[in-house]
Amino acid sequence: MFVTTIQLLLDIWKKYRLKNIPCIILGEGSNVLFLENYEGIVIINRIKGIKIKEKKNFWSLHILSGEKWSDLVSYTLRIKIFGLENLALIPGCIGSAAIQNIGAYGLEFKEICEYVDVISLKNGKIIRMQNKECNFSYRNSIFKNKYNYGYAIIAVGIKVSKTWKPIVSSIFFKKEIFKINPYKIYNIICKLRKKKIPDPNKLGNAGSFFKNPIIHPKKAKKILFLYKDMPYFLEKNGFIKIPAAWLIEHSNFKNIHIGDAAIYQKQKLILINKKKAKSKDILKLAIKIQKHVLKKFYILLKPEVDLISSSGKIKLL
Repeated sequence: MFVTTIQLLLDIWKKYRLKNIPCIILGEGSNVLFLENYEGIVIINRIKGIKIKEKKNFWSLHILSGEKWSDLVSYTLRIKIFGLENLALIPGCIGSAAIQNIGAYGLEFKEICEYVDVISLKNGKIIRMQNKECNFSYRNSIFKNKYNYGYAIIAVGIKVSKTWKPIVSSIFFKKEIFKINPYKIYNIICKLRKKKIPDPNKLGNAGSFFKNPIIHPKKAKKILFLYKDMPYFLEKNGFIKIPAAWLIEHSNFKNIHIGDAAIYQKQKLILINKKKAKSKDILKLAIKIQKHVLKKFYILLKPEVDLISSSGKIKLL
């Protein structure tokens, strides 16, 4: 069921909740795996609109939650507002960007978010939550926990500095570092994402199935001592982030598949439906990967994808 206005969202929610019929709100549905038929109403958010205010030193964007994230990035580039290009081609809608705290190539949503507007579906009250109140962390936010049910994100505020500073790494120009501009970064990232991530319209997938684990320094020190070739990244809080794709690739299996559910060989974080895989095949494969990685590295991989049962979201292990 598609909704294009906030009032329609409230009306539908109240109508079916009065009948004790569960409801779930999705944007593009690019980060979910339905394990069985959902015994409720799936509400598709298509509440759209963008307002831009120019300040002295920055741009202030107010975006309604049903806008597509990738469309927003390309739109800002067209009107010469620079700073979102590192998040090019990330699927999903604006609301999901806040829930997931999306991130890629050195930039996370929390670094550009000014506020998030949330509505209570019970009484229609709108709450504006400033950045610090959102409890953003790696692929997580308060919207996955406290405001997970009975609330909906209706808009986000994004603040973009007029002083553009490129966020680059070794994947970009090596010899032409001083010639980089937002359009080049955007084009490079689009090419990289298309190369690494299969088109879901051609090969079923939900992007990265697992999160990159973030490990306590003491535990990380022991693991890195045993596996000296293991890549890692130092977080601001001193914790260590380890690429989940590397852990999967080095867990004593490579081509395991269950039915048509398989690991995508170009990017081991992605699980694919080769043709006729059932959702339970994907789930069994994910659990098998978890067990292999846990047995070898003592690290439990946590899914980035939301798992939906007949009654709502569930957790893996």
